[in-house]
Amino acid sequence: MLEPAYEADVVIVGAGVAGLSAAHRLTTAGVTTTVLEAAPCAGGRMSTEKIDGFRLDRIGQLLSTSYPELRLTPGLDALVLRPFAPGVLLHGDGRHHRVEFPPAAGGARGALHTVRALASAPMSAPRAGALPRVRASAPLGTAVDQARLGAALTRLAAMPVERLLSRPELPAAQALAAGGVPARTIAGFLRPLLAALLCDPELLTSSRCADLALRSFASGRLCVPEGGAEVLPELLAQALPPGTVRTGVRVTSVSTSSVTTAEHGEFRCRAVLLATDARAAAGLLPGLRVPDFHPVTVVHHTTDEPPGTGAGLLLDADRGGPVAHTAVVSEVDPSRAPAGRSLVSSTVLGPPPADVDTAVRMHVSRLYGTSTARWETLAVHHTAEAVPAMRPPHDLRRPVRLMAGLYVCGDHRDTSTVQGALHSAHRAATALLTDLGAGGSMHRAERLRAAA
Repeated sequence: MLEPAYEADVVIVGAGVAGLSAAHRLTTAGVTTTVLEAAPCAGGRMSTEKIDGFRLDRIGQLLSTSYPELRLTPGLDALVLRPFAPGVLLHGDGRHHRVEFPPAAGGARGALHTVRALASAPMSAPRAGALPRVRASAPLGTAVDQARLGAALTRLAAMPVERLLSRPELPAAQALAAGGVPARTIAGFLRPLLAALLCDPELLTSSRCADLALRSFASGRLCVPEGGAEVLPELLAQALPPGTVRTGVRVTSVSTSSVTTAEHGEFRCRAVLLATDARAAAGLLPGLRVPDFHPVTVVHHTTDEPPGTGAGLLLDADRGGPVAHTAVVSEVDPSRAPAGRSLVSSTVLGPPPADVDTAVRMHVSRLYGTSTARWETLAVHHTAEAVPAMRPPHDLRRPVRLMAGLYVCGDHRDTSTVQGALHSAHRAATALLTDLGAGGSMHRAERLRAAA
């Protein structure tokens, strides 16, 4: 039962997907929760701009159908995932090359070998009939290289996740080179794929994180949420009791029993969960580490004559321009564009060129093999601190319980993905419920029903 001085059992600072999913788990367990968000609306970096019937993601991180937390998070039951065409489409040596790796047997329950292991034992010759269907050419190297890569990805589900995370780690690029993966395979396939999955074009990310990214790729399909990235936080917010989320509330300080705001005074509580981005969290708790970040720029164009790549994700194996990957997103999710128009979204990783729109137009013209002169620019979204960097040594399970009454979650406490943000929220909610004791207090509605 709440004491009279408490306004909520738990105050969550930040209404991104981590904070909202933690709030849902707590309220479901009967813990009264208030979510405070400084911005005018919930969602954080998972936002979608609406222009003339188009839905334009500001960052557009790729999701995977194999992300476990998308299935395990309460409130996301109505989420619809729109998958890209199987595998990826590579642009290399002036041609398109389709690479397809069907999900391994066992699906998302499997785990991958590390990047180093991928280059050694798993690359040995496969048993007859063990290979998945692989359709590719030059970017993957010789036919033998392709066969070995296919066999490796087939066996990547065999290693337990705990063993994967306990292996020594290196920067991903260094681990690939040291492990003996053919240079052609690295340059033509693994580097552009991992760059797109990690938002890290130089592959300085921990090899453990790269392994998890490859695990998701091999176990499922790359996808986007139907209706835009904002659908995830919207579904989570809608599933909370009315009044749980309060926007436009700027938090200035936190303790284990209260949150102070600039305009709305003090909120007293039994525990506080910081679910902001890493920099904002460190501003409230100066001892927290602030990682480096990967900048991401997304350029959205529309045309009435779409390129003929269908719903494929197109990667640049040649690194011949600023675009790391591009797609006709309206072919993947028709709800993102009005009838008769196509939406082409292109992602630039790292610092963008001075005239980013012109540079992107020139590059995607070569990638798609078509003129972009008549394409209309809808928006250019640049986010300087889009994705926390995961350079080694990187703890994929950073503590979410700082002390009794004070907790933190977000993609900076796990992996820098939606899966990581949701998983960190799951861990934080579990720690909170344990400390509050057997589910905390009863939900207000349950108390009223009991009193009646």
